[in-house]
Amino acid sequence: MSQIQNYFTSLQSLISTIGEAEAETIARVSALGAQSVAKQGVLHIFDTGHMLTSELIGRAGGLLAWTPLSISLSVTNPNRFREKEPLPPADDLTQFVKLGLGRSRLRAQDLLFVGSVSGKTPMPVEIALQARALGTTVVALTSVEHSRRLDSEHASGKRLFEVADLVLDNHAPPGDAMLSVDGFDRRLCPASGLAAACAMWAVNAGIVSELVGMGIEPSVYSSVNLPGGPENVKAIEERYTKLGY
Repeated sequence: MSQIQNYFTSLQSLISTIGEAEAETIARVSALGAQSVAKQGVLHIFDTGHMLTSELIGRAGGLLAWTPLSISLSVTNPNRFREKEPLPPADDLTQFVKLGLGRSRLRAQDLLFVGSVSGKTPMPVEIALQARALGTTVVALTSVEHSRRLDSEHASGKRLFEVADLVLDNHAPPGDAMLSVDGFDRRLCPASGLAAACAMWAVNAGIVSELVGMGIEPSVYSSVNLPGGPENVKAIEERYTKLGY
């Protein structure tokens, strides 16, 4: 089997595993998401540099309630002489995240999806902890098998899957990459991005189905490239702005 075909075989197996192993969790998350959106709640996504915050936003067939969350501090102060000096340590992470969430539109009735393959880095863990303290339901998207093998870098000693309300396991292998090539010392092709996207689109489908079953018509994007597309997109955006679902 060629490595090209091996990739597709591995990907199909991964998606099948998620569909079977995570079906109950996806259904539970979908029900909570529908209850949130029905009450004008928002579905926030915080992702650590992968594809979720672009994949789910503004896409045909996607809920308008999907909203990217980013917290960053940008300081621009270049000086050639001082560039050789190390930067001072960053401010306390707890206060930084508190300030960021305080400036966000996160509310108790919302859902926050936090994506981190390893689940060990401080920022996603801190965001999950503080969001839960605000009453927001936190859903982790992570590789549990990979994360269990790693030590947390957060002060609590906990990893993302240990601090979230619900865990959607992307079933990426340890190290994330799926394929081995004879004579080459590194594995190829990460599993986590496409796996997380598949899980999240399944949640999207579940939320819409739940809302329709509740007698609520959710705001969902149609393709801007179809005839009348720009007008349809504008109309659905205006509808969501007015109704909040």
